[in-house]
Amino acid sequence: MKYMMTYDLMESARNTNQWLGATARAFASYPMMSFGANPAMDWLKAWGEVTERTFARMVVKPDWNLPPVTCEKGRDHPVVIETVVSRPFGDLIHFTTPGRAPSKRRVLLVAPMSGHYATLLRKTVISLLPDCDVYITDWHNARDIPVSAGKFDVEDYTLYLVDFMRKLGADLHVIAVCQPVPLTLAATAYLAEQDPSAQPRSLTLIGGPVDPEANHTEVTDFGRSVTMGQLEQTMIQRVGFQHSGVGRMVYPGLLQLASFISMNSETHANAFRDQIIKTAKGEAGDHDKHNVFYDEYLAVMDMPAEFYLSTVQHIFKGRDIARNDFVVAGHKVDMGKITTVAVKIVEGEKDDISAPGQCLAALGLLTGLPDDKKASHLEPGAGHFGIFAGASWRNNIRPLVLNFIDANAQTAAKAANKNAAA
Repeated sequence: MKYMMTYDLMESARNTNQWLGATARAFASYPMMSFGANPAMDWLKAWGEVTERTFARMVVKPDWNLPPVTCEKGRDHPVVIETVVSRPFGDLIHFTTPGRAPSKRRVLLVAPMSGHYATLLRKTVISLLPDCDVYITDWHNARDIPVSAGKFDVEDYTLYLVDFMRKLGADLHVIAVCQPVPLTLAATAYLAEQDPSAQPRSLTLIGGPVDPEANHTEVTDFGRSVTMGQLEQTMIQRVGFQHSGVGRMVYPGLLQLASFISMNSETHANAFRDQIIKTAKGEAGDHDKHNVFYDEYLAVMDMPAEFYLSTVQHIFKGRDIARNDFVVAGHKVDMGKITTVAVKIVEGEKDDISAPGQCLAALGLLTGLPDDKKASHLEPGAGHFGIFAGASWRNNIRPLVLNFIDANAQTAAKAANKNAAA
């Protein structure tokens, strides 16, 4: 399937479905369709509205659309987005609130490059902004990156994180979510050996596959059941002429979305059926629960082929991180070299993507880290999204993470003062 033709065929199918939805909505909206009572036109219009919106969202990068932050004396401060570091495959961006007193908590959110944009963590950002100075990794859609920019694999991803941490300095607390968890751990270990002064104060790892074999899921079973050759032949395509990255080998976002939906196809089918019924009854809204969720969930981005394939090879099949045998730029990274960075693990009891135990395996690799700098939390009843964006995150996990950050910021400050005095 490594051809532009198959890539453009998927885009043509998406475009056609969007057009069919728009056509159905427009046809059912003609005034003459209201001359007689005909419920079929209401259903046709509702189907058209939902279908058009669904397929249109697949190629649109969502806006951050962050609300103002309410601070001291009840004042609202608007959130301004600034680019701190600009790179071909991703930027480091900063959410600033002009007029607000600087926050002592400086947090770097490491967003996944797994098919969705960094805006998938929008609710996480909103929940942290009142109490933290927040930065985030904003990965680019591979279809918009020219071939001349070169490759991007798991080693490059790790080195990007190393550069971002160096840029922000040591007075930093890193929170990694899902896919980048093992690579964030590797980047921290790399700094521990190469540039210890640039290490963050703490590292919070949320629901990531440090050791996929610790607890099997459909994702890990799929990774073990197919060969690298099969993946390359069935999942990889070349970007078509419509985009700046024409000719680049990618794992297309639309193909990824099909995989996401197939994992819970019945749930998604029921959700769209219910939304069509609500729309026909006039009960649906532009910002109702369904649209808010699916506007983000359906917005997918292409992943560089080498990143996708190397992730499967090194994280899932070879288990390089789990075996402490990961190599970055010719240097074998040793997780045991992390001796000062406090590490907290967060997992969801009902996480069906990174099951409990997969992320917890990180603590076993940290042989040089004292036990009092290790912590873990298993959230009862929480699924994958709940541990970083749902009620479980807001009500239970977020307070624990902030307390963990504060505890280790104070410890680091005391150690620095002691060293200065000595």
